[in-house]
Amino acid sequence: MIQFAQIEYLALILIIPFLFIFHGLYRRSRRKRLERFGDLKLITPLMPHASKARGWIKITLYSFAIFFFAVGLSRPQLGARLKEVETRGVEIMIALDVSNSMLAEDYSPNRLERAKLAISRLVDKLREDRIGLIVFAGKSFVQLPITADYVSAKIFLNSITTNSVPVQGTAIGDAINTAIKGFSLESQNSRAIVIITDGENHEDDPVAAAKSALDLGIPVYTIGIGTEGGKPIPAGNGELLKDKEGNIVVTKLDEAVLSAVAEAGGGAYLKAGNSDFGLEAIVDKIHNMDKQNYKSVVFEDFDEQYMYFFAIALFFLLLEFLVGERKGFNLFAPGAKAYRSIKK
Repeated sequence: MIQFAQIEYLALILIIPFLFIFHGLYRRSRRKRLERFGDLKLITPLMPHASKARGWIKITLYSFAIFFFAVGLSRPQLGARLKEVETRGVEIMIALDVSNSMLAEDYSPNRLERAKLAISRLVDKLREDRIGLIVFAGKSFVQLPITADYVSAKIFLNSITTNSVPVQGTAIGDAINTAIKGFSLESQNSRAIVIITDGENHEDDPVAAAKSALDLGIPVYTIGIGTEGGKPIPAGNGELLKDKEGNIVVTKLDEAVLSAVAEAGGGAYLKAGNSDFGLEAIVDKIHNMDKQNYKSVVFEDFDEQYMYFFAIALFFLLLEFLVGERKGFNLFAPGAKAYRSIKK
């Protein structure tokens, strides 16, 4: 499938109809000037080399050149290919809380979208590390298996919503256990788990899960997103989520739980800010671990095709240059005169 990297340059094609309009107006104006000298039927035989068609042919060829030049500027690209690459880095499994509490708007626009933005920015800065995504609420699922394909990582990241996990709740321990199973076998001493959540765990024992991860050589880092005062949870249509008694549910950041998980997991806890989320600081710490060589299958960048369209545009420009304004062979005037003298 073909795509355009800079599609705005295709607007240059709109110039082409005006070329034909201006040429038609020019010929009309020229015809009126000739009519001032006399009857065109008498004047035309006096100009045996004049050609009506050649002007239109030149404009047509020039228009083709502009068309293919505009397509070339827009950088057409053909579909990506899979290729195997070898990298040296660490494996980072990010577990993102997608429970309804992540819709609270104490971060702009809300906790979940702010976390996704931070992860996206991190992915943009990764070079040779491998990354995986886990989403969790009452249950946890692997959203993206561990990979060095950052393009796919961002695609999967953008698709995450609070509906990604049908079971509500916040099972941090289950997310840690799922992350442990998600690492590759070759990453024994170069892997880490990052948990992004508001910390309101209601389902299991995350501290025990973090200890299990550390026993396997996998440190667990936590990022708390939310405020101590808490915020209500939007329920749609301008309404706020309420409990069974009709009271508005307020979700608060539980830093005590997240600190305990990080301590048990041999990692560190950071509270996310609106400007500095803290994810990059944690990844910098992870980079101090031993790095491992990996072989990964990734999507290769799209193949650029602009050079072919520039070549076609140049071909039509040369044709336009070779077509003279007059009938007969008149590209090189001296040569044409010599040819006529020999013929005589």
